[in-house]
Amino acid sequence: MSDTTKKKTMVADVDRNLYDFKKAEKNVEKLASGLTEDIVRQISAKKHEPNWMLEHRLKSLKIYNELKVPNWGPDITDLDIDNIVTYVRSKTKMAAKWDEVPADIKDTFERLGIPEAERTSLAGVGAQYDSELVYHNIQDSVAKKGVIYSGIEEALAGPYAEMIKQHFMKLVPPSDHKFAALHGAVWSGGSFVYVPPYTTVDIPLQSYFRLNSPGAGQFEHTLIIVDKGAYLHFIEGCSAPKYNVANLHAGCVELFVGENAHLRYSTIENWSKNMYNLNTKRAKVERNGSMEWISGSFGSHVSYLYPMTILNGEYSKSEFTGITFAGEGQNLDTGTKILHNAPHTSSVVNTKSLSKSGGIGTFRSAVTMTEKAHKSKSSVSCQSLMLDDKSRSDTIPLMDVRCDDVNVGHEASIGRIDDEAVFYLMSRGINENEAKTLIVNGFANPISKELPLEYAVEMNNLIRLEMEGGIG
Repeated sequence: MSDTTKKKTMVADVDRNLYDFKKAEKNVEKLASGLTEDIVRQISAKKHEPNWMLEHRLKSLKIYNELKVPNWGPDITDLDIDNIVTYVRSKTKMAAKWDEVPADIKDTFERLGIPEAERTSLAGVGAQYDSELVYHNIQDSVAKKGVIYSGIEEALAGPYAEMIKQHFMKLVPPSDHKFAALHGAVWSGGSFVYVPPYTTVDIPLQSYFRLNSPGAGQFEHTLIIVDKGAYLHFIEGCSAPKYNVANLHAGCVELFVGENAHLRYSTIENWSKNMYNLNTKRAKVERNGSMEWISGSFGSHVSYLYPMTILNGEYSKSEFTGITFAGEGQNLDTGTKILHNAPHTSSVVNTKSLSKSGGIGTFRSAVTMTEKAHKSKSSVSCQSLMLDDKSRSDTIPLMDVRCDDVNVGHEASIGRIDDEAVFYLMSRGINENEAKTLIVNGFANPISKELPLEYAVEMNNLIRLEMEGGIG
């Protein structure tokens, strides 16, 4: 077999050009690396923010300097904030028409398929490049329903400014942890969505975050309010090229789900393997409301990612469906947290974890039943598959039950690919690598079928590429 036709056998050989392409930095504004009060003031001044936001940033900076780095999860001692640039901006204004986006940035999102997705299957799109949004648009039919979908900074200067002030970092206060405080100090970009009462958004909205600059951080803030009786599906995607220096992602997502409302939040995080992904996501659900998380985590060097749902109203519900794939050089610490804070609430968690080539996958769940959670129930299921004897998988459940008439269950299984299943497929003419890929895709299928079509295809391609690099 020739070199040009043989299967690739190392992760480094796998063609990830879809994500790893890089754009030269030109016509770009950067602040100095590190984190100081002067840098925080510069960011605020560039955005012409109201005084309350500058005060919020300075308070967050103070909290950041007082809090310690978490010492219970993956090691992040190599992440030095003094070497991270917290603000990078292409010198272009945000566009509402695709043709107005600068050519090099437009090419990036064209290659990622964002405009095509907007044309075929999305009600609105926001595209962020490094620290700022470069494109935002919403279909007229959706806007006519009264749905607001805009850049959050743009909304801060508009009629919804007071609504944003009432909700901004109320679910995730800067005191929550050190990187929430960092976010509060230097956040930039992100989206604001408001769905009016009893309004159904039939087709999804999407935000896509692309970090292009080496040694930089991205700190977007997403704030979504789905009012009483309304429905929304929001899709989030993110990626970055690989550099030989650390990049940081410390975004924040705050979701408010009203009475009898439903929010479905789908995301695929495919950061490069030099990324520290320290993202925080949290939802609050009122009476009879429901929150649905669909989560895929494939990229980054280290991840701390635990979307949380606060079931605050009677009969509110939460469902979390997630998959994690940890490959060589990756330590992905992921999971979910659920707070049952009202009677007759319910939650279901179903996750899959894959690890190979020495990758470490850790699933953490925290289910809390407060004294108010009478007649509530929670079910957590975690399945892990290790693809070799170098990898590691751990499940760390926490259940805090404070009333005695609830039902809480947890099950976990950790195993390896069945050699007999591989042998059976090989006996039918399938080579070993393809056999293992089929088994892994079958394992992941219950998750992938919940993703939007384009993201399910992306996830299956990522699994295939990772598996091609798993036999060398």
